[in-house]
Amino acid sequence: MSEAEAGLAGLALRFPRGGTVLNVGADVIEVDRVAKVCQRRKERFLKRVFTEEEREYCFGKSDPFPHLAARFAAKEAVSKVFSTGIGKLFGWKSCGIYHDPGMQPLVRLDEQGKTLLRALDATDVRITLSHTKTVAIAVAILVKEQP
Repeated sequence: MSEAEAGLAGLALRFPRGGTVLNVGADVIEVDRVAKVCQRRKERFLKRVFTEEEREYCFGKSDPFPHLAARFAAKEAVSKVFSTGIGKLFGWKSCGIYHDPGMQPLVRLDEQGKTLLRALDATDVRITLSHTKTVAIAVAILVKEQP
């Protein structure tokens, strides 16, 4: 098997065939908005919104603010995919964004998030993130994979 074929086989494992997209959520935010909130209420804001894993990842970068903004947008996008928004049913830390070994962003749900996933008969939340120095965006999809 060639290197290209092996790479494609790996993609097939990450993206199984079949399944249904149940909902889509998206969010975009200006990086400067997140930076300003961090500067005013740094510890309180960071601990309230981001998991420890997210904070460690972002502050390991030379400029943490685009990465924080992308994760902020991701949390909003995931809350939209559940049609709840951020609130009682789905909190800021109900999802965390982490990476697989290939640096693909993945969603880790807490019990609140897992409860919503089951209630909607879904099996997974997929996420994609992008940012520049000024803007961050996230798109989430709620999927039900076929057994």
